[in-house]
Amino acid sequence: MAKLSSASLVQPQDLYVSSTTAQTDLGQLAFTPDGRAFRYAYAGGVALVAGTLLQSAAETTGWENLTAVAASVGDTSISASSTITATANQLAGGYALITVTPGIGQMYGISGHAAYSAAAPTINLTEPVRVALTTSSRIDLVASPYSGVIINPATATAAPVGVAVVATPINNYGWIQVGGVANILNDGGSTVGTNVSASNAVAGAVEAAVTAQAAIGVALTGISTTENGAIKLFGLL
Repeated sequence: MAKLSSASLVQPQDLYVSSTTAQTDLGQLAFTPDGRAFRYAYAGGVALVAGTLLQSAAETTGWENLTAVAASVGDTSISASSTITATANQLAGGYALITVTPGIGQMYGISGHAAYSAAAPTINLTEPVRVALTTSSRIDLVASPYSGVIINPATATAAPVGVAVVATPINNYGWIQVGGVANILNDGGSTVGTNVSASNAVAGAVEAAVTAQAAIGVALTGISTTENGAIKLFGLL
């Protein structure tokens, strides 16, 4: 598969294969001619099952609210005096968010970093610093939502990111669906034309909409409990 650089059409046969090596960037957006949308993802600690709702890797609070080291406009890396634990380039493809002024509201792509074990990190950026940072600034480091995806658990530990379209082994890359009509496991049954949410009882399933649970889409047919059915996705693209 050729590496993609922008939203592109993807052939159906390409959707149903996985690879131990990345064929394009995590999060790459692609469409089928019928308007379904897909993102390129990496399977995390569990094998992915076709027709199940997926979540990004569980939140790592130890990467949040880090104390910044002073950085100047134009710098291509930022550092923190707080310690983190991360494998080399674990956050590549993710984001560095400045959450406390100076620099509040700025967000930078992460190109890579060394491995850290309870050490203060330096994070290489895909773009230069736009607003100078001081030791009063705070940084949240967030991995790509498409790195280490898992079957959505009954108790949310992150946000839903898509639907598995093919069985994908642990530590493999492949496409997950994020838009259009999807075939998703149902918990409790759904009525045609009504909204569905991530289930809080069955991993990888959706159920009749509950305000406190992540909104996933609308049922295009009536769906019986424990069966899969047609859901028009929204909010995942």
